[in-house]
Amino acid sequence: MQSGQKLPQVTFHTRVRDASIGGSNPFRWEDKTTADYFAGKRVILFSLPGAFTPTCSTYQLPGFENNFAKFQDLGIDAIYCMSVNDSFVMNQWAKAQGIENVSVIPDGSGEFTRRVGMLVRKDNLGFGLRSWRYAAVIDNGVVEAWFEEPGICDNHGEDPYGESSPENLLKYLAEATAEVAA
Repeated sequence: MQSGQKLPQVTFHTRVRDASIGGSNPFRWEDKTTADYFAGKRVILFSLPGAFTPTCSTYQLPGFENNFAKFQDLGIDAIYCMSVNDSFVMNQWAKAQGIENVSVIPDGSGEFTRRVGMLVRKDNLGFGLRSWRYAAVIDNGVVEAWFEEPGICDNHGEDPYGESSPENLLKYLAEATAEVAA
């Protein structure tokens, strides 16, 4: 993906809490589209290889969560974390991490990830098809800025992290805001 490109139209199969269901598992299926998440908003989307994995759980997700107010001050309406995991896994990961500000998007079949060119094999880790690590600033469904880790390839021996970090996106947004103000 590059700046100026529109995001692909995809339907995500999510599980949402519904108190009317009752019981110990009050969730129902709800399909959400790319437009539901991205239309009319300026957001950050970041994607990672998997929920509950070390870099994702220790640095990336907590970093975006803990800097939410700073991102809002720089014109961001929402932050989304996507992974090629199902909704059950994504919801439990968000719960385990105590996430309140970042919303998780399950790309269970990898359709969105494939259509943005970030689907890679991670068979060397026993993961199968997963997302390459990236982040983006999206304005009304259009890529404003794209941050992709270097070396995208199947079965990469390492897990590069830096380009898609919250710190790097904060730096970009601060510079973009200063440029507009000048």
